[in-house]
Amino acid sequence: MKKLLFGTILAGVVAIGAACSNNSMQGHDMSKMNKEKTAKTSEVNEPKPLATNTEVLSGKEINLTAKEALLQINDKVKLPVYTYNGSVPGAQIRVKQGDTVKIVFKNELPEPTTIHWHGYPVPNSQDGIPGVTMNAIKPGETFTYEFTATVPGTYWYHSHQESAKQVDKGLYGTLIVEPKNEEKVDRDYTLVLDEWMSNPDEGNMHMSGMDHSNMGHGNSSDNQHIDMSSMSHDMSMYDIFTINGKSGSAVEPLKVKKGEKVRLRLVNAGYMSHKLHLHGHDFKIVATDGQPLKDPQPIKDELLNIAPGERYDIEFTANNPGEWLLECHGNMKGTDGMKVKIQYEGATSNTDKANAKENLPTVDMTKYGKHELGQFTLDQKYDVEYTMDLGTAMGKDGMVFTINGKTYPETAPVNVKTGDLVKVKLVNNSPTDLHPMHLHGHFFQVLSKNGKPITGSPLIKDTLNLKPGEEYVVAFKADNPGNWMFHCHDLHHASAGMVTELKYKNYKSDYTPNPNDTTNKPE
Repeated sequence: MKKLLFGTILAGVVAIGAACSNNSMQGHDMSKMNKEKTAKTSEVNEPKPLATNTEVLSGKEINLTAKEALLQINDKVKLPVYTYNGSVPGAQIRVKQGDTVKIVFKNELPEPTTIHWHGYPVPNSQDGIPGVTMNAIKPGETFTYEFTATVPGTYWYHSHQESAKQVDKGLYGTLIVEPKNEEKVDRDYTLVLDEWMSNPDEGNMHMSGMDHSNMGHGNSSDNQHIDMSSMSHDMSMYDIFTINGKSGSAVEPLKVKKGEKVRLRLVNAGYMSHKLHLHGHDFKIVATDGQPLKDPQPIKDELLNIAPGERYDIEFTANNPGEWLLECHGNMKGTDGMKVKIQYEGATSNTDKANAKENLPTVDMTKYGKHELGQFTLDQKYDVEYTMDLGTAMGKDGMVFTINGKTYPETAPVNVKTGDLVKVKLVNNSPTDLHPMHLHGHFFQVLSKNGKPITGSPLIKDTLNLKPGEEYVVAFKADNPGNWMFHCHDLHHASAGMVTELKYKNYKSDYTPNPNDTTNKPE
């Protein structure tokens, strides 16, 4: 796989501890859905249009168009971005459990792209991985994705073509599947977290041999040598954190009324973990990666750590009138921008103060909720067992990230057959890097952390974050035939090698990759 320059540059530095991020998607109050049409695509050579507010789409057929725009992040910074339907985050797709989801996707970007449905168990042919499940969709082309919405919850979609670059430029949106028998809430907001560079050229001045002329938000040119000694070993390049594409005072407040039940769907589309603190209220974590938790207990003044690719649904009762913050904790340069006001209707004064540097405990998800046995246990018999040693090494062109000492496509796949019970041990042996590992097409149950069994609710996920030195054991059933990616969702790490595949024996794909096609770049 052709490695992205930016991937190798940032590989060793991107996942430094928990920060806070926020990327464009003004809090959607789903009780007042915005049905406005987005602006029409600009003609070639015309100035790029300003990004619009994120719309909500539902129905039997949904139209998505990838196109360029300019995103006004705050009153000082406007950046060139890639969008779905003219906004960052892109249009929210909202469907009911059991619906057939049909998305007619058109590419109006200047380069090939695809859509991957992150966390969703779509048929393998719809997974959107160029060179693995389909060819990248070229500029001007249209492709129709279709699948059945079988599993309710909070998911997201994003490019999987040169994803370290394209997702970094804003090419993502959310997918909400409402349960058939949903417990209603009064307000339902989606908040997407991200990080950006206010001045990409300045942020990359430490990197030698680079052509800055094409560098936008996370953009880069390929195949240039990197002098690793000249790298900046901090994350100062990403100096703006956003919620729904806005930062600081530009983030639209979340309106509530006293007595209402409020759901916040939190999605991390960035490359850093973010620790969020809800002020003034108890809350419950009701789902992680779209999957419900058993009997979640109230939490007060604890931080919720959200790693790249993860989703958390939290709920609280609006029982403390005033104006309160949901804010990121940390001391990164952009941390202050990742906060949103929760405003009670009729409140006349600001009753809250930011405290982003306060040292608060972090929720331990391995001990959260009511303990009961899930589908899998540590001591049952498994058909396939696989150990995934996650490491860091120096390659000929800079830092690489390895699985069992190899980089993709040389990594050994997880070979299974339909119906197999699979146990995977993940070990993070990288000295400083976080690795949020994401499995396509399946959910897995987390069984143990650092040798100790999970003592909270059964923890079902598709993305699991490993800090340096941590070890987890997870299990799943091979129930969705295909060839599936299993990779780090710090996409810079993926582009620098940390990818393997889950391969079903005897699976015959209708798609045959062309080995001479250089267009397909799956990471």
